[in-house]
Order: sequence, then C-alpha cells, then structure tokens
Amino acid sequence: GREKALGKLEALKKSMLLKMFPQGDAKAPEVRFKGFEGEWETNPLDKWLVVSDEENRDGRFTAEDVLSVSGDYGVVNQIEFQGRSFAGASLSHYRVLKKDQVVYTKSPLKRAPFGIVKANLFQDGIVSALYGVYDTAGADSAFVQYYFGSLVRLNNYLRPLVNKGAKNTLLISDEDAVSGVVCFPSLPEQRKIGAYFRSLDALIAARREEVEKLKQMKKALLERMFV
Repeated sequence: GREKALGKLEALKKSMLLKMFPQGDAKAPEVRFKGFEGEWETNPLDKWLVVSDEENRDGRFTAEDVLSVSGDYGVVNQIEFQGRSFAGASLSHYRVLKKDQVVYTKSPLKRAPFGIVKANLFQDGIVSALYGVYDTAGADSAFVQYYFGSLVRLNNYLRPLVNKGAKNTLLISDEDAVSGVVCFPSLPEQRKIGAYFRSLDALIAARREEVEKLKQMKKALLERMFV
C-alpha cells in the first residue's frame, strides 16, 4: 500500500515535470495554474542567473557547513547526508552557497552526463570550488531547480555548452553555463510552479521515510523471530 502510494507520487512528479513546462519548441506548457496565459519568455539563462564568486576566505563556514548536491534530494548538508565530511583541509577556496542561490555541479552523473542544476532551498553553506554558484536576478530559485528537474531538458540545455576534458571532467566556465536559451514564465507563475513542486517533494520525502521505517521494523521483527 504505502510503497504503491510512493510510486504513484513519484510518477506524478515525473509527468508534471513534463506537462508543466514547455516541451520541444512550444512556448507554453500543457498544464497551467488558473489565471496565467500567453507565451513564456525565451531568453539566455543569464537574464535570470548571475555568477556569484564569493569564497569562504574569512573561514566563516567550517566542515560542518559543507553542502552536497544530490540528483534526487537537491542541496543537502554533507555530514547529515553522507555521514561524514569529504572536505579538504583548507576551506578558504570553497564557494559560498547561500539559501535561494542556484548551483551547477559540473560533474557527470550516470543519467546527467553534463552535471546537474539545483537550488539551495536549505541553508547557507559552502560547496566545492569546482561548482558554479548563481544569484537569481528576478527568477524563483525553486522554479529554476524544477525547470532542470527533467533529465531530458537538463541534458538538452547543457549538451551544446559543455566540452568534455580528460578523465571525464566537464570544461565549462560559470558564465558559459548560463549562456544557453531557456523559456521561463513571469515571476508570479514561476513562484507558483516552484511551490507546487516543493510541496510534492515534501510529500514524497515523508512517504519515503514511512516506507523505510516499515522496512526496518519488518527486518527487526524477522531477526527476532529467527534468533
């Protein structure tokens, strides 16, 4: 029952990531909130995102503030998420990533060979110096995250911009990463879409936790039965 419910929510999210954003050359999505009409605006992404190169020079942030960027969970605290810090000895060159800024990882994942784009919906912290960090200029950061939440849209956007170097490193400047063209709506519509997906993600996370707890309980009961 609960696993089925989780599966349904995940399927809904996947389908909405397609239906609530324009597909292909379309200038408007298939599904829209009431009160919004007309075409979305086509612009280079740097109309909406501006490079931020603030570094942790003053040592304000420590290893406990290092953030990781996950394909499934977005921006998370590294120690909480991975159980320990993988940070180097010196954190002065780490980039400061504030809440509501956007981050581009520039490291290949299996399903996202050109890296991923996520919003920091969490708390201020620092990320690897390899990452690109951006301020939003009139964009909703959660909307930006979900716009690039579809792997097809993400990969199609980044593919023409990225050069692959040796050892599979991605060679792309922070500026070039925002030089591609995107199709975004007005800020009020962005906010509505961002909030919708954030609440969907919160539901999914809660269900996932329930399913995990049940699995742990079953395991503990079985172990007791067969001791």
